[in-house]
Amino acid sequence: MSNTFYITTPIYYVNDVPHIGHAYTTVAADVLARYRRLTGYDVFFLTGLDEHGQKVQEAAAKAGIDPQAYCDGMAPRFQNLWKRLNISNDAFIRTTHPRHQQIVQRALQTLSDKKLIYRADYTGWYCTFDERFWTEKDVVDGLCPDCRRPVEQLSESNYFFRMSQYQTALRNHIASHPQYIAPSSRRNEVLGFLDKPLNDLSISRPKSRLSWGIELPFDTNYVTYVWFDALVNYLSGPEYLLPTPSVNRYWPATLHLVGKDILTTHAVYWSTILMALELPLPKTIFAHGWWTVNGEKMSKSRGNVVDPYAMVDEFGADAFRYFLLREVPFGHDGDFSRQALIGRINSDLANGLGNLLNRTLTLIERFSHGVIPEPVAAAETDLDKELQRTALSVVNEKLRLAFQLSTKAPVESEQSKLALNQALEAIWGLVQLGNQYIDKTAAWTLAKRPEDQARLHTVLYHATEALRFLSVALYPFTPETSEEMKRQLGLVLNFSKPLLAGDLQWGGLLPGTKVAKGKALFPRIDITAKTQGEVRVMTPDQQSSDPKEDPTKSVASQVESGTGQISMEDFLKVQLKAAKVLSAERVPKSEKLLKLQVDLGNEQRQIVAGIGKRYEPDQLIGRQVVIVANLKPAKLMGVESQGMVLAAGDHEVGGLVTILEEVDPGTKVK
Repeated sequence: MSNTFYITTPIYYVNDVPHIGHAYTTVAADVLARYRRLTGYDVFFLTGLDEHGQKVQEAAAKAGIDPQAYCDGMAPRFQNLWKRLNISNDAFIRTTHPRHQQIVQRALQTLSDKKLIYRADYTGWYCTFDERFWTEKDVVDGLCPDCRRPVEQLSESNYFFRMSQYQTALRNHIASHPQYIAPSSRRNEVLGFLDKPLNDLSISRPKSRLSWGIELPFDTNYVTYVWFDALVNYLSGPEYLLPTPSVNRYWPATLHLVGKDILTTHAVYWSTILMALELPLPKTIFAHGWWTVNGEKMSKSRGNVVDPYAMVDEFGADAFRYFLLREVPFGHDGDFSRQALIGRINSDLANGLGNLLNRTLTLIERFSHGVIPEPVAAAETDLDKELQRTALSVVNEKLRLAFQLSTKAPVESEQSKLALNQALEAIWGLVQLGNQYIDKTAAWTLAKRPEDQARLHTVLYHATEALRFLSVALYPFTPETSEEMKRQLGLVLNFSKPLLAGDLQWGGLLPGTKVAKGKALFPRIDITAKTQGEVRVMTPDQQSSDPKEDPTKSVASQVESGTGQISMEDFLKVQLKAAKVLSAERVPKSEKLLKLQVDLGNEQRQIVAGIGKRYEPDQLIGRQVVIVANLKPAKLMGVESQGMVLAAGDHEVGGLVTILEEVDPGTKVK
């Protein structure tokens, strides 16, 4: 069927510790599956575990238990992680299932009947970790070329698949189907591999050496090579893991998503096996890059393996999902650091998306009694139309392009890539435009003039409608966040079903809908209090309070001052910096004090400013101000202030001190 979308991840080794690489592949597959479901496709998303082979046999023996019991105990590590990360897989395959084993044996028998399997003696270098033979020319200094572990020379009789017979056919297929292997750099790697003579593939292991595997149907003294067993999961999954056998419904697979380290096994081994079985090849095999950690290769010995469970516990599933797909172009190598993750959370999620939702709902509560107002067409301006165009473009054009792997597009075109980070860039362009829209339209000013009520209602409607588009666009990436946005905005959307045409058109928001402002989508993370291995998340109810503080005492009055002249040396002690206001709110029980969160480039500060009689909080968000950055922290009405905002005025604040040209937050003022 043309509207089916069958996507797979590799099946992961059951005795691996789940790490960032596993999470990356599976989250990416989940995003693609969710997007296709929203756009009306019949999706089958398969992931699972590879549970046979020498490594599993040895680990079980070391633990003193049966290999099957060992696998049963290890499998939940992955199954539970996928639940924590909100992975929407339709099936989870385990290669120890009897039905999978029967299907593998059937494939082996078919190849044997076609005389495509033969027995021969073989001597080669064997890597136990990769469970793979290497030739003399592959091995350097006695080490496996893949994992760099020592290899041992083995001589034994094995069964071989006539893989070499399909070398020319495979090369021709890749040449005539540019999208078969993506991105194009990986395609070129495979073509380079196929420029050399292709050897036949050993597809058995003698039981005398390895007993934990699927028995060959034509020789009970052997089990099948673990990679042959594992690759067949892509066929066995839709055959027995759904209520009715569905291979004909979903095959050929739309997309095999793999890491670049297992590209050869998929692009060459699997492709030739399918050719031999006379089955169609998958439409695309996409190989993504690896993750390093703080610039170093991830390894247990270095102790730098990123634990996805810990990331979800500390930062939440959506923040981790967002970072994985936003940080680097999909397909490239990426580097993970806590600093980069926290930076994304604070700048993109908290200050960008979360701030936009909070500001919009605050305005609706304050100026529209918590109800989405009716827009007035006559009150629309170019600002409104720009917001509309951008929202429609993001959802109906840019996302479609980013998620599309066209089988007809040239190899180097944008459509030969899964540009997931570009999709998020486009979405955050709308987030940024939404915040700018609120700044420029200044609803707090419109609310003061009765003649501007039509314009006020139009502004509030447009800001909220932009958020509706964002909830739709973000659902594949951050499903929990979209559901929470939907709840706070009072939207009638069912993300579990394909979107309706009206959901993708401007004006789908129903006036009169009651909003329900809730908790912050993403609490800002305070990095100023970070110690080794610790990051503190600050929420409003954790702020200190001291009712004994003088409520009329201003920040300025706490600074030692005089009317006489000061020396240049004294003046140079004062550090003035440009800062951007990220959020603002009133300090309870004070007409004058506002609590601001400001961006100083490499950090955020909380500053209490006595400007509340002159400015509404919403007027300050996004503004660039000048602060005294090295002022000793002080408490005002129990709220700590970590600096001072400069303002002009004798007895009352007349205006803020600002900078004519916009500069980067944290820039020194001198």
